[in-house]
Amino acid sequence: MEQGHEDFDDLVRLRRQLHQHPELRFAEHRTAATLADRLTPFARVRTGIAGTGLLAEIDGRADGSSVLLRADMDAYPIQDAKEVEYASGNPGVCHACGHDVHMTVMYGVAARLAADPPARGSVTVLFQPAEEIPFGEASGAAAALVHEALRGRRYDAVLGLHCWPDLPVGAIGVDRETAMAAKDAFRIEVLGRAAHAATPALGRDAILGLSGIVNLLHAGVARSRNPHDLVAFNIGTISGGASQSQVAAHAEATGTLRTHDEATRERLKGVIERIARQQAAALDLGLRFTWANEMPPVRNAASLVRLAHTELPGPVDVVDLTEPPLTTDDFALLGALGPSLYVKLGVTGERGGAPLHSGAFDVDERCLGVGVTALERLTRAVLDGRLPADDAGEYRERIVAGRGDRSAGAEAVRA
Repeated sequence: MEQGHEDFDDLVRLRRQLHQHPELRFAEHRTAATLADRLTPFARVRTGIAGTGLLAEIDGRADGSSVLLRADMDAYPIQDAKEVEYASGNPGVCHACGHDVHMTVMYGVAARLAADPPARGSVTVLFQPAEEIPFGEASGAAAALVHEALRGRRYDAVLGLHCWPDLPVGAIGVDRETAMAAKDAFRIEVLGRAAHAATPALGRDAILGLSGIVNLLHAGVARSRNPHDLVAFNIGTISGGASQSQVAAHAEATGTLRTHDEATRERLKGVIERIARQQAAALDLGLRFTWANEMPPVRNAASLVRLAHTELPGPVDVVDLTEPPLTTDDFALLGALGPSLYVKLGVTGERGGAPLHSGAFDVDERCLGVGVTALERLTRAVLDGRLPADDAGEYRERIVAGRGDRSAGAEAVRA
């Protein structure tokens, strides 16, 4: 297995340093400083992108094509459960989604490109804050897009990767078209009337109403999807009530709908909202329904998929991924900057591994060299003009179809 970097131990040190000092969304100050210190000797570094993010730019020997590489910076709000020397020193915060690996890989690619500049073209590395998005909060990618350093820019390729525990170390997974699903988050607030628990007829029970809505939603979505549709529906939080002896006047739930197909997405959103409103009305309850964090799917450009299958076999094991996942990523919004490719980095060693968003998540660190090799080869191939004929018409159609989603993301930033 090719390690992909002259100083593999240095990559391991950086990854462990980042893992030991994780920071939450839009608070990645130490992380940004660590990266800026390392990048400044060989790249033009611009800080303050979307608050705590940064750009590193590297030029070739002559003008030419341009590539944007992206790594997300934020950690996940979960306790690190690993007993390792580089375990998180920040209680309740952990790099449980591999963003420490993503940053290290992109740093390694930048270092390699600076050490041996391409004959032509330029590379911009975006270290983006706030990929993890709680309900109703802003996307780091959306915030970066409205920053003047990126606003209106176009690149010949936008490349990213994500740790993938389903793949062994040494492998790079390439989805044929959809690399991540669309995600639509929602909040349901049920409005009742308080009363003493001894006189429930005088009240309107918001908790009882919400419990019925939750059950009906699961059944309604299941019966409204076609068997071949890839769909995931989840209610993730429920809260409400003020006392065990009171009929609850308020209860709320939040959840997500994840889809791949746009028609299925819109149809099921209608089903969810209609069921919630009809059930609340049937029980004489008020209802506030809110959609937020509407994220389009991550689509891989066909030309870049072909490039990966041409350039990567040999140094890495390329896996053709035929069933796209239902995870999501705001990398989708960066498709506004150019044709994109989002690959999956195998991170699981012989001893197995924990899933993403688990406090036990860790990687076989040999994946660092594999990631550097893969992204460097793809970047140089684009800059050298080896990109197959661009599917320009198909790409323009995707941008037009996704404008509504990107506008929603931008509104979240302005809000």
